[in-house]
Formats: sequence, C-alpha cells, structure tokens
Amino acid sequence: MAKGYGKSRASLKVWFWRALRFFHTRTREVRAIMKALVSTEHPFLVHIIPIRRCNLACTYCNEFDDFSPPVLLGEMKKRLDILEDMGTSIITISGGEPLLHPELDEVIRHIRRRGMIAGMITNGFLLTQERIEELNDAGLEHLQISIDNTKPDEVSKKSLKTLDQKLELLARYAYFQVNINSVLGSGVKDPEDALRIAHRAVDLGLTSTVGIIHDHNGQLKPLGPREIEIFEEIMTLSKRSFSRFNNFQHDVARGKAHRWRCRSGARYLYICEDGLVHWCSQQRGYPGIPLEQYTPEMRHRQFYTEKYCAPLCTVSCVQQVGMLDNWRAPQTLKPAPVTPPAPRRELVQIGPARGDS
Repeated sequence: MAKGYGKSRASLKVWFWRALRFFHTRTREVRAIMKALVSTEHPFLVHIIPIRRCNLACTYCNEFDDFSPPVLLGEMKKRLDILEDMGTSIITISGGEPLLHPELDEVIRHIRRRGMIAGMITNGFLLTQERIEELNDAGLEHLQISIDNTKPDEVSKKSLKTLDQKLELLARYAYFQVNINSVLGSGVKDPEDALRIAHRAVDLGLTSTVGIIHDHNGQLKPLGPREIEIFEEIMTLSKRSFSRFNNFQHDVARGKAHRWRCRSGARYLYICEDGLVHWCSQQRGYPGIPLEQYTPEMRHRQFYTEKYCAPLCTVSCVQQVGMLDNWRAPQTLKPAPVTPPAPRRELVQIGPARGDS
C-alpha cells in the first residue's frame, strides 16, 4: 500500500473528502439535535434491518439467522420514504450483516437522497478497499464495528486479530466516520482485551467506545472492579463522536438502576426485516405493528409510555436518544395491549446478547 499521512496513513485525497464529509455530517447532526429539542413529534433515530442473515454465528447473538433473504430494494425504499415522511433524522442500517444485502449501496443512497443521515453497524468481515470506496460513493456517514476479543474463540470470531487488517483499510480509505466498539461484562474472558482494542482504534485515528454486555432482554450485567477501571479509561480515550454522550453507562457499570425516560417507539424505532416496529433489538415483538400502519397517535402514546425494562437497560443507542427528552414529559402510561403480529421466523438465539450500539 502507498504511504500516507497522519495516524491512518491515508492519502491527501482521502483526508480532504473525510474532512468535508465530517464537517457536513456534523453540521446536519447539530441541526437534527436542535430540531429534536424543539419538537417531540418525530423519530430521531431508526435502526432498520435490510437482511437478517449473517455470515457469522457468534453464540451470544440473538439478532441473526443463517437463511433469510434480503428485503427487496423497492420495499426498503418504501419503508425509508415512510420514515422520512415521519421526520426521521438518522437511519442506522443493521442486521444480521447488512453487507450481505446485494443492493445496500442503493439503500444508502436513498437515505441520503431523502435528507437523512446514513449510518451502519457491521461485523466488518466483508470489507475490502473496493467495498469501502463503494460505501464512500454511496454517501455513508457513520460505520460501527463491535470487536469482542483480541483472538477468536468459540464464542466470537469478531476479534482484533481477524479484523485488524479491515481496520487499517478503513483508516486508509474511508471518508465516513468509523467507530470501534469493544465490550465488557459477563462472558468476556479477558477484560484487558477491551482496552487493547480501544487503544488500537485510537492509534489508527478511529473513534472508540465501550459497551457493557447485556443479556437477551437487554438487561444489566454489572462490572467488576478491574472492568470498571478499564471502562473509565476507554471512556476518556476519544471525544470525537456524539456516542461519547453515554454517562448513563457509569450507573450501568456499577450495577445501579438508571433513572431515565425511554422513548423507544417514538423517538427511537427498530424496524425489523418484516417491516414491523419494535421498541428495540432486545424487545422485539412489541408493539409489532407494520410501519405503514404506525400512526402519529401511536408514536405519541409510546412517548409517554413507561418501559418496564428501562431501569436496567444497557442498549446505549436508545439511552442516548432518551437524553433529548429526559428533562421533560414524565411518562404516565403503561404499555397498551396490541394485536399479536402474524407468526414469524425463529431467530438463532444460543446465548445472551452483547451491546449492539
């Protein structure tokens, strides 16, 4: 590879386009936050699933299968149009493994054409220089990879050893912002791995965050003393991402119930591959209403609905969205009964899940 500049060894061309996209994206993020502070009537962040299939089989994960086809491009565009009509600010593409979708780039382009910020969560295994450049051209603005350990084991292949070359490619060629998320908590054999992963990310000029492991219901797994020390150190490593606004995790790390107002179903939506609206990835099944039938009145009710799982929740993206409204609108409603959705395919679920955002 040719020599470049800075920590990432990227070329001057990449530096220019990276800086330009960073400035443009950050400006739009600030506008989105201001819009959300003024009005509560629209979703701020939506996670959408274009494919449930994954090329890995991490034993802790409950968000994949090994057979589902991709959602058709026309259907994806229809769902994105509905979300834009709702006033949605940010779309994060997740999975499964979204890079398995054959028309992913066009999905990203459609998000950008509709004026929404485009992000993606991937395991990173399918990234090449050519694929990164295609994502640049499509207009991707954020990408996150979670790395579980430094060496692959029977639980997860998402290790620094297997992904380090992918991180180097991202550092050299990506115009979009790249965040590397490490994990701490039950099931992690060596908590020092999280620190090694975070330092490697920062050394490459990428941002770094840390997630606290949750079970299959997205609930609390408190950390031990050394894990808390590692958590605090990683939290100070990088400050260039809005995902750094996660002070609620200080409570989670210490096993304390966190007092906040979860606005899932209103400000945050999770749209599964079947086009149903759910509270989040760890509470799939409720309300389970098709997106095209999800009315402003339903969003309004969910905004004021107290979520039973909120005090011990570790799903950081939902908590970050909740910060927009924690200061207002006390939640006085309980979850309302809904008509059960049609039977759907079973997902692979072998063990507890880890932080996904």
